[in-house]
Amino acid sequence: MSVKILAIESSCDETSASVLVDGKILSNYIANQTIHEQYGGVVPELASRAHQENIVPVVDYALKQAGIRKEELDAIAFTQAPGLIGALLVGSCFAKSLALALNKPLIAVHHMQAHVLANFIEDPIPSFPFLCLTVSGGHTQIVRVDSPLQMKVIGETLDDAAGEAFDKSAKLLGLPYPGGPLIDKYAKQGDPEKFKFPEPQIPELNFSFSGLKTSILYFLQEKQKLDPDFVQHHMADICASIQHRIVSILMNKLKKASKETGIKQIGIAGGVSANSGLRTALQSYGEKYGWKTYIPKFEYCTDNAAMIAITAYYKYQAKEFVGLDAVPGARAAF
Repeated sequence: MSVKILAIESSCDETSASVLVDGKILSNYIANQTIHEQYGGVVPELASRAHQENIVPVVDYALKQAGIRKEELDAIAFTQAPGLIGALLVGSCFAKSLALALNKPLIAVHHMQAHVLANFIEDPIPSFPFLCLTVSGGHTQIVRVDSPLQMKVIGETLDDAAGEAFDKSAKLLGLPYPGGPLIDKYAKQGDPEKFKFPEPQIPELNFSFSGLKTSILYFLQEKQKLDPDFVQHHMADICASIQHRIVSILMNKLKKASKETGIKQIGIAGGVSANSGLRTALQSYGEKYGWKTYIPKFEYCTDNAAMIAITAYYKYQAKEFVGLDAVPGARAAF
């Protein structure tokens, strides 16, 4: 029997809808919000208003692109947590209303679980157990995955996320939001060994990026005292050096996790997994340490409904449904 699922993602500033049939993604449409660029970061109220404007046309387009009528759907899925509460409310209320109107089961999806399962959207897919480094603007985690629905966080950031370190470093350099991709762009032209930034000595498999951000701030202040145009003269080398250190912090912990667990099925996920330096480093470490590595397509790295859909597919098979009383949450553990 064919399984058709409509999935909705609205955790931050992308409104996305995806249609999945029998585990295959037929459509994955995303409406981005550019208004936040002028504020240097996502403004929650503006994000939720934009979701309200976008959600109907986005869902309609995803269904038409997939060639599926809403009456044919077997379930409706939505991102329940974590995220901006106003943004999550738009997606969850729409999903619940549609499920009620169509008399279809409802599936609630954890955003970070979905990022991990982005590695299962297209072949080749990992075998179990599997380690996933999940890195985004709000999260940095190492997750042990024993099945699609059995995951355990074995390491996480104690303060800032890697994506936040990229964006805040970019802001110190005077780059516009979102700055992470711009650091990646400039880094390709620079020398990653030109400037040395410290690597935090954090116990176990946890991360910390607050100290690194502070060291970058002090470094720039010191250099600009001597040369007010230091950043402009050395932008590529600074970006390459910053990216090199952030990536090395991530990869050294991932190497440690692989050694401690004995797991060599290794992947990355989340918005920062689109970073070219991190993708190259994972492949390099894989060759050096005998890992089998997995990297999602760029379109499945950032927030998108396809990852919600694939997670919902596994939940549908396990009959993990929720009622109309399910509520979104700004923060939620796995």
